[in-house]
Amino acid sequence: MQLSPTIAWFIAGFLLCAMELILPTAFVEFAMGISAILVAFVSFFLPSLSIQVILWLIISVVLIALTRRFVSKSSAAVLEDAKEAQTMTEIPAGQTGRVLYEGNSWQARCGDEELAIAPQQKVYVIGRKGTTLIVMPEHLLKHVD
Repeated sequence: MQLSPTIAWFIAGFLLCAMELILPTAFVEFAMGISAILVAFVSFFLPSLSIQVILWLIISVVLIALTRRFVSKSSAAVLEDAKEAQTMTEIPAGQTGRVLYEGNSWQARCGDEELAIAPQQKVYVIGRKGTTLIVMPEHLLKHVD
């Protein structure tokens, strides 16, 4: 049994949207999923797979560019309001891990490149680079206050 392109686009779209819930990518996967679902509808009228792929790429780029504008502004506003987070995974020295911030999982890096942070630790968000939060452990900032 051969899978029709329309069904394949629908499946790909729903999988990409679901992946955004599991591994947040600042709406990149979601935008690509929505694009795939739109192409699934267009595939009824446009049978050429190569044109469908090009259309999916174009729609994806446009949607990602639009969501970048939305995410950048709202994320910056959120960082001003709430600063507290909790590590979900270890953040090795000089590498990234995951933190729970404002109810969402974010990629995070320690502000001190030589410091590792254990999982389940309270941290404070001190900045952001793209979609990666810059955090410092609570015990280091308590001494500064």
